[in-house]
Amino acid sequence: MHDEFLCHVTAYGTCGGERIGVPLGTYRAPTLALALWWLRDRANWIADRLDPQPEAEHFPPSSLVPVADTVPDVPAVLRSWCANLAQQELVADELAAGHLVRIATSDETTEYELLAESVDALRMQRTIPALVLPVG
Repeated sequence: MHDEFLCHVTAYGTCGGERIGVPLGTYRAPTLALALWWLRDRANWIADRLDPQPEAEHFPPSSLVPVADTVPDVPAVLRSWCANLAQQELVADELAAGHLVRIATSDETTEYELLAESVDALRMQRTIPALVLPVG
């Protein structure tokens, strides 16, 4: 069983023709349950910022408008993933097996990525001898 998990959330976009990643958070979870909780928390955090409630007091009246139906609904995808128990179990199984898990969704301008991996699996990868090839 893998005991610690490294979790990351990153937003990727294009700036000046280059793909740029903006870290939105990192967490070293001491348990599998906390890793899953943190990933769901961050997914909801992103969804709430992309799709705030119009009646929230810090928005002036009519400052938020609906987007076209053709725009990918990232907040809905993230909220759906959080609520899907089968998906949560799949992520838990993959992490417990030592596999890297990547959850990603995107709209027209930005890709949102949640990553998690076992710290133990990372350590084990470092002990594998590197492939060294002679040059020239």
